[in-house]
Amino acid sequence: MVEIITRLRDFRLVRYLFASAGALAVDMGTFLALLALGMMSAPAAAAGYSMGILAHWLLSSRTVFQDSVARRGAERTRQKALFVISALLGLGLTTLVVGLGDWSGLDPRLAKLAAIVLSFALTYLLRKSVVFRGKATDQ
Repeated sequence: MVEIITRLRDFRLVRYLFASAGALAVDMGTFLALLALGMMSAPAAAAGYSMGILAHWLLSSRTVFQDSVARRGAERTRQKALFVISALLGLGLTTLVVGLGDWSGLDPRLAKLAAIVLSFALTYLLRKSVVFRGKATDQ
């Protein structure tokens, strides 16, 4: 069993899945708290996603793509900017899906679940192929 866990830890996608789960906990916690406070669903989704962006950078750069994080300076700033751009694209997709779901009468929590799947796929592909491309090898 330990060997299986060790092998899984070596797969970038699995590490990204765990980092995403952590960021998702921050995102959903914020989203649900804001809904409970009476905020409209689309802004609550945007705020939750924004808090998740920060958590995801910290987790991704330290546990998933640590072998391709740029050192200090302009390249690191560029990488952070690309990360934020990928997150903003995910945020836009999330806000759109939740807003459309709410507009069509769908429970905003169900719309948020659909948005999670779509945003996960989009941001993983962008981060793997654009943000953290370089000396990292796919596993």
